[in-house]
Amino acid sequence: MSEFELALSFDDVLMVPKKSDIVSRSEVDLTSKISNIDFRLPIISSPMDTVTETQMASTMADHGGLGIIHRYNTIEEQCSLIKGAGFRTVAAAIGVSGDFEERACALYDAGATVICIDVAHGHHTLTKEALEKVRSIFGVAIQIIAGNVATLEAFNDLADWGADAIRVGIGGGSICSTRIMTGHGVPTFQSILDCSRSDRDATIIADGGIKTAGDIVKSLAAGADFVMLGSMLAGTEESPGDVLKDNTGNKFKVYRGMASREAQVAWRGAARSLEGVSTTVPFKGPVSTILESLSQNVRSGLSYSGTRTIREIQTSVKFIRQSSAGLAESYTHILNR
Repeated sequence: MSEFELALSFDDVLMVPKKSDIVSRSEVDLTSKISNIDFRLPIISSPMDTVTETQMASTMADHGGLGIIHRYNTIEEQCSLIKGAGFRTVAAAIGVSGDFEERACALYDAGATVICIDVAHGHHTLTKEALEKVRSIFGVAIQIIAGNVATLEAFNDLADWGADAIRVGIGGGSICSTRIMTGHGVPTFQSILDCSRSDRDATIIADGGIKTAGDIVKSLAAGADFVMLGSMLAGTEESPGDVLKDNTGNKFKVYRGMASREAQVAWRGAARSLEGVSTTVPFKGPVSTILESLSQNVRSGLSYSGTRTIREIQTSVKFIRQSSAGLAESYTHILNR
C-alpha cells in the first residue's frame, strides 16, 4: 500500500503569536482585491437561496464586503434582485449549462459587474467552456469568480481558463455532505495552502469549513485573499426566508445546502444527487452585528502576528500543529469541570 498524504484542517493548526507594536486594531487594514476592485472587508456571502439576495448583498457592500446573489430562480427573478441593489459592485451567480449564457447577459444588462460561475466541482470541462464563453462575451468588462476547486492543478487551470478569482474548498460546508456521499474532498485549510503556491495572479477565496473568526484569520494567513461564508451569515434579518417560531417562542430560519433534496425540489422540481442537507438555525438579528464582530476579531488576529495587512501575515505567519488535547485546551472549558 502506498503512503497516504497528510491533509490538515483548521483545527489541526494554530498560529504562533509574535512581537507586535500595534497599539490599536484600527491600524490593521483588511483591504483585499478581486482584479482591480478593492474591498475593505475580505468576506463574501455565499450564493445560496437562504443566504444572499438583495438585502444581504446590499449590507455586505455597506460593510466593504461582497454578496453574490444566488441563481436558484428564473432569470427574470434574479435580474429583479440585481436591480433592487443601489450599490456599485453587484455580483450574481450563473451555472455551467442550460441558460448560463443567456443568464449572464441578462445579469450584466441588469447591472451585475461580477459574475460567479457557481458549480460544486469546478475542475470540469463544462467550467472551462463556461469560463471561456463568458470571457469572450464580456472581455474585461466584468470580473469572473469560478470554482469550487480543491487542488493546485485545478486552481491553475481555472486561472488559465479566465477566472479572476477562484473558490477553494470542496465538501467542507456545514450543510454539505459531498465528502460523505462521494468519498471525495480535501480539508479546506490544506486546499488553501496548496493553491497559495500558484504562480497565477487569480484571487483565492476560501470557501467551506470556516466556523469562527479564528478560522478566517487562518485562511487569510495560509494564502486566501477572501473567505466565503454561508452558515455564519444565515439566520439573520438580511438572509432570505421568513422568521419562524417554535412552540416555545424561539425564532429561527431555514438554512439549506443547494444540493439538498429540499433545495433541488424547490429549484428544479426534482432531486438528483444529494450532497447537502436542510436544517434550521436560530434567528441572529442584523447581519451587521456579525460583520462588525468578525471585522474586529480578524483585525485582532492579525495584530497577534504583529501584522497590519493580509499580505504581511501571509509572509510572516508561523503555523504549528496541535494535538487533540491542544484543541480542547483552545476552547473555553471551565464549564466542563
